[in-house]
Amino acid sequence: MFTDEAGAYKGMAKYRHQSVSPSASEYVRGQAHTNGIESFWALLKRGYVGTFHWLSAKHLDRYVAAFAGRANLRSLDAIEQMAWIACHRKGRRYKDLIW
Repeated sequence: MFTDEAGAYKGMAKYRHQSVSPSASEYVRGQAHTNGIESFWALLKRGYVGTFHWLSAKHLDRYVAAFAGRANLRSLDAIEQMAWIACHRKGRRYKDLIW
């Protein structure tokens, strides 16, 4: 697990943990950095502000999963992303999600 120096991450002995110290101008040490997750949260926040305007706490896990899926497919172009989604959908319909 790669994190910054926040106190919330102290004592994470069950994980291999490396951290960087942005307050000391250390942003990368080997493979340890927080750029990827910061980018992910920035995209989620931009989606919230620009597209959704409000996120339901009940479905927050679904919003995060949708953005995680987009992040995982970001190396594909738009057509390849749509093809991947169409081939891997699980048959859920919109009404199944909102009831």
